[in-house]
Amino acid sequence: MLELYHHGSSVCAAKVRFALAEKGLKWEGHYVDILKGDQFDPKYMKLNAKAVVPTLVHDGLVLVESTVINEYIDEVFPARPLKSDVAKDRAAMRLWTKAVDENLHPACGEITFSCCHRHILRRLPQPEFEAFLNSTPPISVTPRWHARKKEIVLLGFGAPNMAATFQLYDNYLQKMEDSLASSPWLVGGTFSLADIAMAPYVNRLDMLGMSEMWTENRPHVTDWF
Repeated sequence: MLELYHHGSSVCAAKVRFALAEKGLKWEGHYVDILKGDQFDPKYMKLNAKAVVPTLVHDGLVLVESTVINEYIDEVFPARPLKSDVAKDRAAMRLWTKAVDENLHPACGEITFSCCHRHILRRLPQPEFEAFLNSTPPISVTPRWHARKKEIVLLGFGAPNMAATFQLYDNYLQKMEDSLASSPWLVGGTFSLADIAMAPYVNRLDMLGMSEMWTENRPHVTDWF
């Protein structure tokens, strides 16, 4: 049995739902409202100490980290493979998924909170608002996410280094454009976990009304999306 703890606005949860859908797998969902603080429930944090989603439970085995979860799903359910059988293409795929985890995901979190989530959180009563900000574990999305999230929720686009965050995102869109110039997919000419990893992050910009970052001058990303 597959159980997924997830939330609609989580790009990482979207990655796992995407992989499950591509595999045609049935799963039971547990909705964790990360904008109300459900992720800080001690029962949930026993499953995921970082207090983030997604968490996948497969026949009692608890799995965290969306990139790890997706590789697990692809190996345990080998039908409709999402990784190439060519070693160099698998390595290239993992460079994309590693870049998402290390660089693009923190940037996406900063942009999402500065554009959208900070306004939702501001509607909470003051005690709940302060409790939410203080409940993030010291090490979560990044080693300093606890402090950085407070900064962004309070200051929005005025938070330090937000221009660099947008520039990083723009650089990855250009890397995508360059890779897609010679192939319809990011790696090796076939759809893979690299495409699944990147898709929610491009979609997040679209949801935030920022699709001009690729629609105006990146035709290959436009076609891919």
